Amino acid sequence: MKFNFTLLVFFSALLFSINSSSQDISSTVQGGEYKFNGNKTACLTDVERTAMLNDIRTNISQLRTQNRLVNDNVQNRAVAHPLFSWPVKMKDGTPYNEVWSISNYVDQNSAFPNKLLDYNCGTKSYDTKAGYNHMGVDIYSWPFPWKMMENDEVEVIAAAPGQIIGISRGHLDRNCEMDNSAPNRVIVQHADGSAAVYMHMKKNSPTSKVVGDTVERGEYLGIVGSSGSSSGPHLHFEVYSEIEWKGVGKDVLVDPYAGDCNSMNSDSWWQEQKPYLNPKINAVLTHTNIPIYPDCPQQETTYESNDFDAKDLIHFGIFLRDQVAGSSINLRIIRPDNSILYNWNYTLVDYYSSSWWMWYYSGVYNMNGQWKWQATYQGQTVTHHFNVSGVLGVDEENFSATSVYPNPFKNSVHITSNSVIKKTTITDVLGKRISVIHNPTEGIKEITLESLSKGLYFLTLEGDANQKKIIKLIKE
Repeated sequence: MKFNFTLLVFFSALLFSINSSSQDISSTVQGGEYKFNGNKTACLTDVERTAMLNDIRTNISQLRTQNRLVNDNVQNRAVAHPLFSWPVKMKDGTPYNEVWSISNYVDQNSAFPNKLLDYNCGTKSYDTKAGYNHMGVDIYSWPFPWKMMENDEVEVIAAAPGQIIGISRGHLDRNCEMDNSAPNRVIVQHADGSAAVYMHMKKNSPTSKVVGDTVERGEYLGIVGSSGSSSGPHLHFEVYSEIEWKGVGKDVLVDPYAGDCNSMNSDSWWQEQKPYLNPKINAVLTHTNIPIYPDCPQQETTYESNDFDAKDLIHFGIFLRDQVAGSSINLRIIRPDNSILYNWNYTLVDYYSSSWWMWYYSGVYNMNGQWKWQATYQGQTVTHHFNVSGVLGVDEENFSATSVYPNPFKNSVHITSNSVIKKTTITDVLGKRISVIHNPTEGIKEITLESLSKGLYFLTLEGDANQKKIIKLIKE
């Protein structure tokens, strides 16, 4: 399987209203598509699939010999097939709203190449010139696949209870091409004899359980990675209704999705089958710069930050799954007092499996505290909090312009300020207090310092609203 990053970067003018008024200003948006699997190669080669199935058969044989095979009735399995829950989840504490998107389904058309048919009669799958037709569901990490792998932020979990009949752990997890290398994976057999393959996991992340151990629904199996024939972190989820064992039965592939063009099986294997198009907000984030997506397998530079100075240029990012052409997303930047700085709508022109969009502003943050960056899309609202500090109030702004002259001085200094200077304190370089003057009524505009020896001093000025400013003074 090939993982390819295609970025469409462009600039467009965007009009939006401020504080729901009729005033319009223009802003620049950057963004576009993040494309998984641009050039298709076999996710699991014939060589590796044969090795995997042979390993499964060996393990089943050993478990049967040891009388440890839970589902031992090979020829008469009357138990209904499992209904899967979703096989990936976000690690607790991960700062995103969602962490996945789908790039490929099972290819129902056995012809090749470029003869594609998914369960929904679309073409969201792939095949190769060599005759490989995609045999599973590819669920990839988004918005920052390599960072998320590094931080263990996308977990693979058991979609149904069962017994482990295959596991591998120690293979390289940063592959970038098809090379017949072995993936890290866990294979679970269910009560009806069917089996699910969870593949491409991060090195050494698969569960510490061993072949023969059982797992429960939702139990941790590993971390989404890029081991085996892969070039980006994703889970390849492949399902068999039956595994051939010593000439009994055969290997029967299943497409877990029900749809008009699924010729493999008529019913869904999901507890709740997700929509073919499932538009969601994966993340709403603030950044110090536009994220960098380097070539495989380098980790992204995300520039994520939640703490800013009032003078900073803040980048406001949204990361979408299954962007719908012609849909609109509402965006808001909200002050700590819940008043709205900006409120605008942005129309999404194309369909993308995953996309990112980013706006940036500076010089508009006029309030200290916790701000909100909020996106509403397809009925879903996601709010991201960020902090702004360093905003000066009116009195502080006035006081920041306070100055003294001349400096260096000989006998006295004059004070210019838009505030009333009610107290001055002179200290030497050792912190010893030399002089203190109070005049809270009329204020202080001049200080006579002719008695001071030549050298460096510190003048502390205190205003009428408890402002304070320290100025270095040099006596000539």
